Amino acid sequence: MDEGLRELYQDVILDHSRHPRHFGQLAHATHEGEGFNPLCGDRVKLYLKVDAANRIADIAFEGKGCAISQASASLMTEMLKGRTVEEAGMLMGGFLHLVKGEAAPGLAPRDRETLDVMAGVSAFPMRVKCATLAWHTMKSALEGGAAPAKTE
Repeated sequence: MDEGLRELYQDVILDHSRHPRHFGQLAHATHEGEGFNPLCGDRVKLYLKVDAANRIADIAFEGKGCAISQASASLMTEMLKGRTVEEAGMLMGGFLHLVKGEAAPGLAPRDRETLDVMAGVSAFPMRVKCATLAWHTMKSALEGGAAPAKTE
């Protein structure tokens, strides 16, 4: 990866970590999930409001953890708001492939470009769990549980 691009991606991650989007509680959430990474202590609580058309009408999160986990949660909330639950699942699948250093077929070019910010995490296997925590929590919340999400 080009050094200038790597620096830009680091800046985006730091910005999302320092100024998380959609941070806080969400009143009248239809789905909630909590995730915890026992290896590093990262925590996230996710709130989703899914409408009758199965679209994520609103989303928010609370949490504490490293810059990677918080930036990933912030980036995820920005990407998922307004998407259908099915689209959220497809984005999650693509994201999991990217952070593991694998090809991510099926991602729209614009989504791929946005998620590429986190692709460098694949070089640090212990950080993959940090990056995927919010995404696994989202999946758990949409499946109806408020049980802690598992990380891969």
